[in-house]
Amino acid sequence: MNKIQTTCNYCSLACNMDFYVENESIKKVVPSEKYPVNKGFSCIKGLNLDKQLTSDDFPKNPILKTPNGREEISWDSAYSLFSQKLKDITDKYGKESVAAISTGQLALEEMALVGHVFRNYVGGQLDGNTRLCMATSVVAHKQSFGFDAPPYTLNDFELSDTIIFTGANPVVAHPIIWDRVRKNKNKKVIVIDIRRSETAINADYFFCIKPKSDLVLYYTIANYLIEKNWIDNSYIENFSENFEDFKNHVSKFSIDDIEETVGITKEEFITLATLIHEGDAVSFWWTMGINQSYQAVRTAQGIINLAVMTGNIGRPGTGANSITGQCNAMGSRLFSNTTGLYGGGEYADEAKRKFVGEALGLDPAIFPTKPTLPYNVIIEKIISGEIKALWILCTNPRHSWINNYEFQKAIEKLELFVVQDLYPNTDSSELADLFLPVVSGLQKEGTLINTERRISKLNPVLPKPEGRFTDFEVIYNLGKALGMGDLLNGWETPELVFNKMKAVTKGTPCDMTGVSYKLLEEGYGVQWPFREGEVLVDHERRLYENNEYYTPSKKVKFMFEDIAENPVPTNAEFPYVLNTGRGTVGQWHTQTRTKEITYVNDSTSNKSYIYISKSLGEKLGIENQEEILVHSINGRSSKFWALLTENLPHDVLYAPIHYIETNNLTLSIYDPYSKEPSYKYAPVSIEKIN
Repeated sequence: MNKIQTTCNYCSLACNMDFYVENESIKKVVPSEKYPVNKGFSCIKGLNLDKQLTSDDFPKNPILKTPNGREEISWDSAYSLFSQKLKDITDKYGKESVAAISTGQLALEEMALVGHVFRNYVGGQLDGNTRLCMATSVVAHKQSFGFDAPPYTLNDFELSDTIIFTGANPVVAHPIIWDRVRKNKNKKVIVIDIRRSETAINADYFFCIKPKSDLVLYYTIANYLIEKNWIDNSYIENFSENFEDFKNHVSKFSIDDIEETVGITKEEFITLATLIHEGDAVSFWWTMGINQSYQAVRTAQGIINLAVMTGNIGRPGTGANSITGQCNAMGSRLFSNTTGLYGGGEYADEAKRKFVGEALGLDPAIFPTKPTLPYNVIIEKIISGEIKALWILCTNPRHSWINNYEFQKAIEKLELFVVQDLYPNTDSSELADLFLPVVSGLQKEGTLINTERRISKLNPVLPKPEGRFTDFEVIYNLGKALGMGDLLNGWETPELVFNKMKAVTKGTPCDMTGVSYKLLEEGYGVQWPFREGEVLVDHERRLYENNEYYTPSKKVKFMFEDIAENPVPTNAEFPYVLNTGRGTVGQWHTQTRTKEITYVNDSTSNKSYIYISKSLGEKLGIENQEEILVHSINGRSSKFWALLTENLPHDVLYAPIHYIETNNLTLSIYDPYSKEPSYKYAPVSIEKIN
């Protein structure tokens, strides 16, 4: 029996799992004991990765929509049709009339290749679904730190004495993280949220704030700490810039207003500020509750500012730390799956274009001269008729896109809609003009970069069935069909592409020139930066320990702004706030992958449900598990089963993202800097059906 170690391609932790294989059959799946991320532990999703190889849903050949229904066609026909359609549309409407949206669940090499084929050669627009989860943190890091470089190692959870989660629920969303927290016997856990989440229930302190009051809270804490002189003046003076302007800005945020503006009492506020002051190693952690907002970048930077001004960065157990969503969102951000250049560069930077071109052996003229369009603008331009073709790779935006009926409208406007996925029956793939089936992550090779910058190896556990293809192979073959010719030389295999991506990182903050497939196959992963010639001494490394940042001044920059007006506040007709997020540990995104797991199906509802407070249920005469109609200010409505709870404020509702009904109600509102959707706030009303 062979043991094959590979990386789980669900969430941003990218745990490693050991697969025991005999006669091309998986006998058991065990969490890798030595892997620094999960250390022999796994959630239910990782333990059931093999279920994705037992489905009967996988077609062998592409599927074409015809007047007579959906019909299988040959791969040669699919490549010919797809490439010719792209050529026809770009010839008629211009290169910017075609777009692709990828995913943080592809391997790094696949992301890089799709960027080469679709953006470099075709000249189309390209963004990734990491826009939905991590764009805010990317921009916040770039503006504050000078590069998209989250500072921490997961080991900091076990070294911190004061762990503050804000807009994060790791008990459900990142159970491996919660396991690391539980192992820390010398800690206080603090949760700031608008509901009493599963993590809040298990915390030492919970502060329930009003929806979208986070930034006011952070500015008020900053002012209070400054007034008390509970700050690290030496760190501020030596390693930061723009503090005096920040100090003047937050001076108008008074503790006297805290109950009205934020919803916690003065006593609670003082307790929270004192906990930050008294901690020796304070770590601040955030995820989608912060990132998905109409003023998200400045809110994330409000957290960064608190860590910096108290000296809680660059030391063990500290940091302003964003927790990523998908397994390879970090790879997506850095290697051309979003709107920037390979290696975290910008298309407008001539020196960077020249460097990347030389590293890849390409004429820099092949690269766009400006960022390609972000996700929301792609959808808007499809609806307006400016974009005519869309290629979706391994994501399900008919379900997951904010205000998701807008995606339905967009599809109806397209001349060509292509979906590449594992499953032909997602909400998106069923609408495709052309569906391209690919194999599971357990049957392909590549690398993933997790939330703590750790590069790990994706190894094939079982061979592909004859006639089936990986995402990499499909993208490469499309490039051949498009006529790329010599431009594909050196891009033939994942390892060759990985080596190209190494080359574009040389001398950058994310330098990984010292990493190789051979090194990764030792099974520990490697956090970037890891430069050629360096010796890997420690498997857990953090950034900024030398107090140097990636800004021109080498100092971290205090970023701030006036509080933005809520673009769509509640009103008399829509008096309640809809919040969204994960439902259970077993459910994942739109449930297209976890549907194979019997335990998850047996333990979760197949009907959409929504939590409302018991007090609101009593006021409206709603019984537990009663079907209700929820109306959104966006003009759409969804049916849910109402679940009454004491863990929500009176006027806040909470619906899991795993049901298509939820994003039917969310609003087309985005952060102005990151363009990340504001999933966490939608004014709604409730109607009893019976």
